[in-house]
Amino acid sequence: MSVRRVVPDIQSKAMEESRDFYGLLGLEEVMNLGWVVNLASPSNPTAQVILMSRDETAPVTPDMSIEVDDVDAVHAAVVDSGAEIVHPLQDEEWGVRRFFVRDPNGRVVNVVGHG
Repeated sequence: MSVRRVVPDIQSKAMEESRDFYGLLGLEEVMNLGWVVNLASPSNPTAQVILMSRDETAPVTPDMSIEVDDVDAVHAAVVDSGAEIVHPLQDEEWGVRRFFVRDPNGRVVNVVGHG
């Protein structure tokens, strides 16, 4: 298994203002679904911040996202460990396969894979 990126997920009630603020730091919008905006560095595309008003298909908003190359293998390992699955493994309409798990500190991690 390989980690492709680790991204903080920031819950926001001020999406446009937050996007503009992080733009001052050099991040550019690379995806906008209305409820989630992904910002990335043009010179280092894996340096990212996700802004989220809420999660459209999950019961909670995650604290961070970790993109992996084999989300099914990671899911199996996490389930075997006994960690709490907060949102089941599923394919999302925007092209990712993901699940949420709670870490030992109570933080919710969105584990995601792209086709």
